[in-house]
Amino acid sequence: MPQNDPDRLEIVARVPHEMEAGAIVSALEAAGVQAEAVGGYTAGFRAEAPGEVQVVVRHVDLERATSILAELRGDAEETSE
Repeated sequence: MPQNDPDRLEIVARVPHEMEAGAIVSALEAAGVQAEAVGGYTAGFRAEAPGEVQVVVRHVDLERATSILAELRGDAEETSE
């Protein structure tokens, strides 16, 4: 895929568990950003190297998705204080 392809998938988050990735995907989709969690199958394995689940969005949505996640993380930090 060309570098300037707006549909090219970009990683917006990397998390250790499918449940956390699912929550991120749900939050992004609720805000109108199509997202998908990938890598959950390997993240569940118990091996020497830890797995991870990646949340991906289209390149055209990357900036918006990053902003939404920053807002969510800011809200989470405020409620935990």
